[in-house]
Amino acid sequence: MAKHKGRGWHSRLLAAGLGVTALAAATSVWTAQADPTGGRKPEARSQEQAVTEVAADIAHASDRGPRGINITIDDGPDPVWTPQVLELLEDSGVKATFCMVGTQAKAYPELVKKVVADGHRLCDHTVSHDTAMDTKSEAYQSQQILDAERMITEASGGVRPQYYRAPGGAFTPYSRQLAASRGMRPLGWNVDTKDFEHPGVDNMVATVKSEISSGPTILFHDAGGERSETLAALREVLPWLKEQGYSFGFPVR
Repeated sequence: MAKHKGRGWHSRLLAAGLGVTALAAATSVWTAQADPTGGRKPEARSQEQAVTEVAADIAHASDRGPRGINITIDDGPDPVWTPQVLELLEDSGVKATFCMVGTQAKAYPELVKKVVADGHRLCDHTVSHDTAMDTKSEAYQSQQILDAERMITEASGGVRPQYYRAPGGAFTPYSRQLAASRGMRPLGWNVDTKDFEHPGVDNMVATVKSEISSGPTILFHDAGGERSETLAALREVLPWLKEQGYSFGFPVR
């Protein structure tokens, strides 16, 4: 699983997210009362939904079995591109997993609710998409994961994220266990379309076709830049996958 390099959009997002995280660290019972395993003091538990711990290893498999495909969409929601991705998925009859950045979810709660209403699943992609998270302290990792969980849950109207995807694949044993203790299965990917690099639609489609045998989880993005290539690639990839006998599901939990 390749680790993505930092990008200009994410650098600006990180700067904004650090401010949100610093404020949340002082005011959020989710973060301020978190112990090293993600537990809560009794008074905090009463303020949140009960959660069931899940496995802490990084998931790749599909709940649809060996011919299942997981479409995952990262970095949103975005007011321009997310609605177009949702429309395309609806037209195709495909459900996806949306890995949301906390600050984006907080800014566009109506889009988070739309994702849920359309039958897709939510994934925690941290507060500010720091691809160097694996070099930071456990306290910092906790703030990034738990505050994003809170932001996404609040934006959705109470629906919690079921997965955690580390930015750029920057997982640590601590972050995986913390997410799992909150009921969020760590989520990897098998096929990276590299759509954030704008490689061209033909290259993105060719990547999916050549690499899908390596595993079922495909990575796309609906934020962080212009995403017309992503939309065009999805329009080609989704029917092709159906023609090959694949079905679309969600990552295992």
